[in-house]
Amino acid sequence: MKVSLNAEALRRMLARRNLSQNWLAKRVGTTSGYMSQMMAGKRYPSPIMRRKILKVLKDCEFDDLFTLQD
Repeated sequence: MKVSLNAEALRRMLARRNLSQNWLAKRVGTTSGYMSQMMAGKRYPSPIMRRKILKVLKDCEFDDLFTLQD
């Protein structure tokens, strides 16, 4: 089972907070290119990356940002 990033939900969340994808990439310790690939569905975030994203975006739940795939 794969876990993908719900890019649209993440974009809305960042926009509401007036934050950028690059800002998030820096905060979670990855490159903007890797973040872009996750948002495009070309990469799947690891469990560690998912925890980092949820930690940075404090008021989010797993189901708000991630989707389980078969």
